[in-house]
Amino acid sequence: MDYGRYKYEQNKKLQEAKKKQATFQVKEIKVRPKTGDHDLQVKIGHIRRFLDKKDKVKVALMFRGREITLSKLGREVLQRIADKTEDVAIVEQHPKFEGRTMVMVLAPK
Repeated sequence: MDYGRYKYEQNKKLQEAKKKQATFQVKEIKVRPKTGDHDLQVKIGHIRRFLDKKDKVKVALMFRGREITLSKLGREVLQRIADKTEDVAIVEQHPKFEGRTMVMVLAPK
């Protein structure tokens, strides 16, 4: 068998494997503990759109200054987001603190 032909076929197989490979991005949505209801609904709409495109969504809830004492309120906001998107998403990473930011990761079902 011709070595050049062999290399060509191997290259074609690699290209086909790349085409069928699932790719996704991690999109980030930032909210605050005192974000209004309507603003939160708009953000949830964005999250749904990202999840429909098979992207993961990192929801970052940022605390400024003395807002860090409102961590309970922050968890409630993230839980509300998880509840509103439960039909299209699963919680891949539950809310946890990273410095002054509480992070939750949602993945498409």
